[in-house]
Amino acid sequence: MPGINIEHEDDFEFALKRFRKQAERAGVISECRRREAYEKPSIKAKRKAIAAQKRLRKRLRRMRMRDSRDY
Repeated sequence: MPGINIEHEDDFEFALKRFRKQAERAGVISECRRREAYEKPSIKAKRKAIAAQKRLRKRLRRMRMRDSRDY
């Protein structure tokens, strides 16, 4: 869980900005958005399949770039 130490002379806005950045990096915000509403299992599976295809295309693109540099 993200947390920050606030000194007495720290500006509240700056501290809030630091906390938001830490929460975003930890994935807290995306997790809250994901849990905001119920997601049907069929939609969840579809989303996971699309993400897997995207990862595969990205991996293949990297492999092609690496192979083209070898020549």
